[in-house]
Amino acid sequence: MRRDRRIAAQAPLGFAAGLPLYLTGGTLTAWMEESGVSIQMIGVFALVAIPYNLKFLWAPVLDRYQVPLLGRRRGWIALFQILLAGAIAVLALVDMSNDVLGVAAAALCVAVLSASQDVVVDAYRTDVLTPAERGRGSGLYVSGYRVALIVAGSGAFLLADVISWRSTYLILAGLMMVTVVGTLWAPESTSTKPPPDLRSAVVEPLTEFFRRRGALLVIAFIMLYRVGDAAANHMIAPFLLDIDFTKSEIGIVQKGIGMAATIVGALIGGLFIDRIGVIKALILFGLAQALANFGYLVLAVTDAGLGGLTAAVAIDNICNGLGTAAFVAYLMSLCHRRFSATQYALFTSAATLLGRLLGAASGFVVASYGWAVFFGCTIVLAVPAIVFLLLLRDEWQAEAESGHSDEGVLADG
Repeated sequence: MRRDRRIAAQAPLGFAAGLPLYLTGGTLTAWMEESGVSIQMIGVFALVAIPYNLKFLWAPVLDRYQVPLLGRRRGWIALFQILLAGAIAVLALVDMSNDVLGVAAAALCVAVLSASQDVVVDAYRTDVLTPAERGRGSGLYVSGYRVALIVAGSGAFLLADVISWRSTYLILAGLMMVTVVGTLWAPESTSTKPPPDLRSAVVEPLTEFFRRRGALLVIAFIMLYRVGDAAANHMIAPFLLDIDFTKSEIGIVQKGIGMAATIVGALIGGLFIDRIGVIKALILFGLAQALANFGYLVLAVTDAGLGGLTAAVAIDNICNGLGTAAFVAYLMSLCHRRFSATQYALFTSAATLLGRLLGAASGFVVASYGWAVFFGCTIVLAVPAIVFLLLLRDEWQAEAESGHSDEGVLADG
């Protein structure tokens, strides 16, 4: 019973982790577009997400200390969920048209709290799931995450067509508060002794990982695997608005059908990962993911209409769900449970760094060369990681098969 609950709990925790993301990303950029903010400034707002790349800096504090209630991981998760509800409400009340700096400050606060919640949710998932449960657990986590993106994406767009963006954000702030219930329901992970002091919490996770054979190559691969998608995602909502799709169409197709397709992809991916192994899944799903943005390129150069939008979004998001489930399971396999918050934060920070930096320049690329060139570039950006993985797959497969859940998949070198 407890085993089933610890796997099932990944879905509501994934929902809580996913809800704030679009509120400083795609949904926020659509609100900015309608408020008359320039496309260059919208592009620069990709930097608001930088805390997701810097969260490893404060992750050792979350590994070393704990909130007095609910245990080592769940206490922090509940606290961040409560703070996030307040920060999203503040973002809702800032004047979007006349106070861009205020919007940036509020969005940055949401991003910092959301990144902090991610650190502990990722650590909890790594701690509580056994290696044989990681595929299914990852699939449920990604599914919950994507349901939240439907709510904060499709739901927000549909609500904004009826009420206002401000009221929509206030409703979502209230929903963020409700996610505390899922945290209370989740079982506490098996107790693992934390680092004895803050210095150890900072130093030991890094030394433990970087003494492993091939550690630098792993970091390079992590940085490259999702770079094309990360660069594209920031600009998809402005792109669809720019080519004259309505908010309701975007909400139903891109934020609704698309996210449902991602859930299907993640659940299928989770089942296959436990059967074929993480490395093979990374290769197969990565190849599919590499071609995912081609549909948006077609939309940029043709008048494909609503049918073309639906096909492009469905294919893109199924492939995205497959690749994400494999990638999450892979990152979990790299973590030592004693330092799971810090190590997972380091890996996820590396995973999105290049994409976020390129996303900051995306508006300038679009303004200078157009949407077709931009999406063509995102396809090309996905190629190096696949080549990298194909060259190293035999060595990494052997290491994954010989690894231990408490030590990561790489053998000590």
